[in-house]
Amino acid sequence: MKAMILGAGKGTRAQPITHEIPKPMIPLVRKPVMAYLIDLLRKHGVDEIVVNTSHLAPIIEDYFRDGEQFGVSMAYSYEGHISSSGDAVSLPVGSAGGMKKIQDFSGFFDETFIVLCGDAWIDLDITKALEIHRQKQAIASVIIKEVPNDEVFKYGIVKLDENDRIVQFQEKPDPENAASNLASTGIYIFEPEIFDYIPSAVTYDIGGQLLPRLVQEKLPFIGINLPFQWLDIGSVQDVWTVTSQILKGEVHGFKLPGKEVRPGIHVGINLGVDFDRVKITPPVYIGGSSRIEAGATIVGPAVIGANCVIEGGATIKNCIIEDYTRISSFANLEGKIIFGSQCIDPMTETQIDIAEAGLKFMIVDARKPVADA
Repeated sequence: MKAMILGAGKGTRAQPITHEIPKPMIPLVRKPVMAYLIDLLRKHGVDEIVVNTSHLAPIIEDYFRDGEQFGVSMAYSYEGHISSSGDAVSLPVGSAGGMKKIQDFSGFFDETFIVLCGDAWIDLDITKALEIHRQKQAIASVIIKEVPNDEVFKYGIVKLDENDRIVQFQEKPDPENAASNLASTGIYIFEPEIFDYIPSAVTYDIGGQLLPRLVQEKLPFIGINLPFQWLDIGSVQDVWTVTSQILKGEVHGFKLPGKEVRPGIHVGINLGVDFDRVKITPPVYIGGSSRIEAGATIVGPAVIGANCVIEGGATIKNCIIEDYTRISSFANLEGKIIFGSQCIDPMTETQIDIAEAGLKFMIVDARKPVADA
């Protein structure tokens, strides 16, 4: 079976993380969120996956390559070009436009297929969703989920009739004008006939243009409401919230990597730490080849990446620290994401450039000699 993962967006709500990596590559405790999606698709019989890429495309393509190591076959549809100066120019053509580009190129979608956004962790029973789609003889189905009424403005909202056909689709309505609180999760099932309703060589969006057209033309277009977990990481705050839920064990079926050496403390291999000389309050994950020096304090939920150094005297509380980060003994960090050159507060989504703020004495690349830090 075939699927498409949407991976071409710039991820503006997840900046500054997405300045350095595309949104599908944002890690949930060490593993890119898109890798979890591929695991799920494979589990349900999907073995051919095309990903549309644009913003920082090589990061996705170099990680997943042809998909063989993930048990699937993968290819990529790049949306953009290289300028005369040698710079990559990102030119995404919209979610539906990306589908059409692939279809015009090769006719890849010659059977029922799945399209899903690359920025959420899900445990959907895809097999059951496909069964419902086929029973209803739909040309298109969207997986929906109830959301709080005051959050409908974040989503595409649908209204169903008594047969689960979608009779109204609203893209991010104001709460007072929303037709319901049933939100599109960005997971779709389509028949190849869908391409009759998508123009070629133009920017065209699934939620903003294609789905409203299906409603207008009264086509067999349904909503499928199944119980499943849907953890969107569309913003910096979402990244922290979902990571915290995972560490606390609130995400059923999510297996933390590494080994649980003490209750709530998971670690990778080759760790340099004397647990009797540090204070670690779970839940905490520490990546492989990291060193936690005597006298350091880590309070969870917290993720310490691989190859990090947390010096004695440092306090880390409710933080995500990316790989190869040295936190000095002077540091007292709470509620922060340290990513690249940025110190980010996920609750307010404010950010501080570590170098510009003169914080390099406290937060620095762990690969630099201490004398140069």
